[in-house]
Amino acid sequence: MTAEKRERGEAGKSKLFAWGRELLAGLRWPSKLEWRIARRYLRSRRNSRTASLNTVISTGGVAVGVTALIVVLGVMNGLRDDLRERILVANPHLRILTYGSGLRLDDWQSIIRRVRREPGVVAAAPEVISQAGITAGQDYGEGVNLLGFDPDTGSRSVTSLPQSVTKGDLSFRTTKPGVDGGILLGSRLASRLSVYPGDVVTLVPVTQAKVNPALGVAVPRFWKFEVTGLFDTGMFQYDNQFVVMPLALAQRFTGLGSAVSGIAVRVNDPDRAPLIGNVLEQKLGYPYRALDWQTQNSSLFSALELEKLAMGLIIFFIMVVAAFNIVGTLTMVVTDKTKEIGILRAMGLTAPSVARVFLVQGAVIGVVGTALGVLLGLSVSYVVDRSGWVRINPAIYFIDHLPVHIEWFDVGVVVVASLAIALFATVYPSRSAAALTPVEAIRHE
Repeated sequence: MTAEKRERGEAGKSKLFAWGRELLAGLRWPSKLEWRIARRYLRSRRNSRTASLNTVISTGGVAVGVTALIVVLGVMNGLRDDLRERILVANPHLRILTYGSGLRLDDWQSIIRRVRREPGVVAAAPEVISQAGITAGQDYGEGVNLLGFDPDTGSRSVTSLPQSVTKGDLSFRTTKPGVDGGILLGSRLASRLSVYPGDVVTLVPVTQAKVNPALGVAVPRFWKFEVTGLFDTGMFQYDNQFVVMPLALAQRFTGLGSAVSGIAVRVNDPDRAPLIGNVLEQKLGYPYRALDWQTQNSSLFSALELEKLAMGLIIFFIMVVAAFNIVGTLTMVVTDKTKEIGILRAMGLTAPSVARVFLVQGAVIGVVGTALGVLLGLSVSYVVDRSGWVRINPAIYFIDHLPVHIEWFDVGVVVVASLAIALFATVYPSRSAAALTPVEAIRHE
């Protein structure tokens, strides 16, 4: 039984190799006669200049598959790129932090000088990160993220947040008497609190609470701040939850004194942030650690890459269905043109020439369908990306519209895969047509 299986396997391998040799032999550039025969078989009637319905359906199937694949890959690339850009608006490429529950850097001046000397580091600045409660004087209050940084808009700016200020500026200049300072609010947070530049809000730090000797309980301090400006990053999380204030004011607000929460670092290439972070960790030593933006958002980007792979694989099956359409179309042509094939064989047309006729048909369907699909896919991607008419929930996806970014490498892979599938689909029909003998083909009813 084992010997029989081995013989069957060897026979199958030899048959597969024979098919491969026949296919390679048929890949020789077709002659003018083979082109004319293939062109006539693609038309609906002998004297018609229009393509047959089967040809149109097969070509349309390839075009739809290519279009869908290009658009889907563009959408996934757009989500990844836009999320990256929005995340890096207020998030530095690297953060130098320390271990421990206090999360404070006391000797940050010496550390920042060492960080700035590292090759690849473009800018570094101290920052304060904390949380607080905010209210605009009504009965409604909520928790917000607090960011304190040096308001520098020049080349030393670590993030592009200063360029996102839509109202006011980074001077934090106040006009109201009796306030503790000025702050900037995210546009969505300000809209929800119904506050505008010039209004006063109350912030309560989560770290500063003094024990009242009369009551014996911790009583928080209420800080009054004037809203001196608004920012709109386009990133839902930042615009919805962030409050920005000067570094010195944030140090007093959080009770850090002269210390900071960490050092924000901008590097020359965001993709090299993990590598530069590892180098800084080794040079600075314990208790310092580096946290790059990719690690902070690793689950999000991993999910996007997995979704891109899954969606691409699902849409790829549309192209496989299109390949079956090509197989069915060419098989029907072989059945319909059996007598003509027999006459051509009797007149001297060789079996490889007959195979090339059907290879040409499959190649024409594949090339035309792929070209139409690429053109349509790029057009749809451009319209969807520029118009922004496909709106999505920013609370879930962090962005408010569907972006489509085309990567030419992806387009090249789609084109090559589509053409390969179209050519592979012609193997069986061309082999069937080449196997016809002149006598059997002419006698075919």
